[in-house]
Amino acid sequence: MSEPATTPSRRVALEAKLDHRFADPDLLEEALTHRSAAYVAGGRKDRRGARRSLGYERLEFLGDRVLGLLVAEMLMTTFPREAEGALARRHAELVRKETLAAVAVEIDLAEHVMLPPLEDGGARHNPSLLADVCEAIIAALYVDGGLETARRFVAGRWTDRMNASVAPPKDSKTALQEWAQGRGRPLPVYRLVKTDGPPHQPIFTVSASVEGEAEELASGASKRLAEAAAATILLARIRGAKGEAT
Repeated sequence: MSEPATTPSRRVALEAKLDHRFADPDLLEEALTHRSAAYVAGGRKDRRGARRSLGYERLEFLGDRVLGLLVAEMLMTTFPREAEGALARRHAELVRKETLAAVAVEIDLAEHVMLPPLEDGGARHNPSLLADVCEAIIAALYVDGGLETARRFVAGRWTDRMNASVAPPKDSKTALQEWAQGRGRPLPVYRLVKTDGPPHQPIFTVSASVEGEAEELASGASKRLAEAAAATILLARIRGAKGEAT
C-alpha cells in the first residue's frame, strides 16, 4: 500500500495546500483511502469514539453535498441578477467530475491516494478516482474544521473557475443543437436504447446522433440526464475529431 498521507512530512505538505491543519489526522487518511484498501483497524476509534472505516466513499457522499451548497452560495452572491436556469448551468459546470479532477491535480492528490499494491500505479491518476477523493477531502475539511474551513478551500480553488466565463455555459443538448444548425444539419436525434434496473431505480441508456456522425450512447437515472450525457460525449468527440474549440 502507498505510504500513508498522515505521516508527518506528507501530512504537512498536503495540509499546506488545503490551508488546514487537521485536529484528527485519521480523518484525512480516511478521505484518501480507496475502498479496495479500506479496513477497520482493531480498536481504532476517531475523536468521537466511533470505530472508523478508512474508505473514502462515505466522505465522498458528504463532500458532494457540501461542495454543491458552497458553490450555490458563491453563485448566488456573484450573479445576483441571473435566473435559476443560468445559475443551474454554471453550478453543473463547477461541480462536475472534470472540475473536481482538475482541482485534485492542482493540489497533487494523486501522490497521496492510498491503494493496494495490485492497483497502485496509473490508477491513482484516474480522473474519476481523483474527483471522488477531492469530494472526500472537502467533507473531511468540513467535519474537522466546520463549514468555514470547507468554504475557504472551495473559494480558493473555485472562484477563478466561476469567474472565467461571463456568460453561463450552455447545456449540452443546446450546444449540440446549435452545432448542427450552424452547419445546416437537421436537429440531433435522441433514441431510448434500453432501460435497466428495478422499477423504483431505473437506469436509462440513450443514443444521441447528428446526421453524418456516428451516434454515442450514455446512461443516466432519467432520460433527460442520459440524453445530456450522450450529447456531451457526441459533441466532444465531433469537436475533437474536427479540431474545433470546445
